[in-house]
Amino acid sequence: MLVAVSGSGFECVELILNWLMKQHDFEVIDNSKKDDDILDYATKNYTSNMVVHCEKLSLLDLLSKRPFFVHMSVEGTTALKLKFNNFYNKENKSDTMSMQEALDAISNINETKHSILLSENAHFKFKLVTDDDVDTLNEKLRKAISQILNEIELKNSASELSPPLRPNWDEYFMKLATLAASRANCMKRRVGCVIVRDRRVIATGYNGTPRHLTNCFNGGCPRCNDGNSGNLHTCLCLHAEENALLEAGRDRIGSNATLYCDTCPCLTCSVKIVQTGITEVVYSQSYNMDEDSFRVLKSGGVKIRKFNLIQEPRIIFI
Repeated sequence: MLVAVSGSGFECVELILNWLMKQHDFEVIDNSKKDDDILDYATKNYTSNMVVHCEKLSLLDLLSKRPFFVHMSVEGTTALKLKFNNFYNKENKSDTMSMQEALDAISNINETKHSILLSENAHFKFKLVTDDDVDTLNEKLRKAISQILNEIELKNSASELSPPLRPNWDEYFMKLATLAASRANCMKRRVGCVIVRDRRVIATGYNGTPRHLTNCFNGGCPRCNDGNSGNLHTCLCLHAEENALLEAGRDRIGSNATLYCDTCPCLTCSVKIVQTGITEVVYSQSYNMDEDSFRVLKSGGVKIRKFNLIQEPRIIFI
């Protein structure tokens, strides 16, 4: 695994690099080398744990192509940057910048497109907002990074040398359901669904008005557009599960199919899920009629499982 850490000189990047080296046996790669040489070395030694301070977008673009790459960024408030500057200069027995010199330097760092893009393209974004002293903050940051590393190691324990950020099957299919939801045209909410058998996608669906009708968000469904949550019998929108089930049909669904939905199916959809032979439903968000849906699904022999999809990129406040 190769970890890149980005952040300004006013944050504890050097501390993180040294800590990963001493406590987790990471090899620190010299970032003064050519980008291609760093990529070459990391690729040849991908089974080892390595860390590099990434200060260039060109290096980030190269390294991000590799499956064993993880990018962490550290960003603090202006007050914390000043605190770090004062602390580390004293630790190193060097002259401390004046308040104005430090503010000018911090302003130059914050206002560059380069530094913003580096930070925003991280997989894990550590936002330092605490009022703690530097030692306490560093300890909290170390614990947070250790937790991330432990999560990655647990994932790898199930599959030797699996890339650190490769999603498992539940994550993969729930992400596809969430992606399908982005196409929804319903005014009320966006829901996505994926039907899977033997780890192969059979059908996808999202909620909205039927084909050839005006999209719900363009006024196609009067019930959804009048702000009234009642009058369900007048709603013209098909649910994501309905669209996926209609696309697949009972014959294509066959046996042992799983339905992934980013929102728990409603009662009406649950009845159809049972009828079409789905054997398991995996959902990530609750709905206001979960218990009624669960009762129907369980009575129909359908397994129900909740899977919480972690938001990406991960933002960790400290």
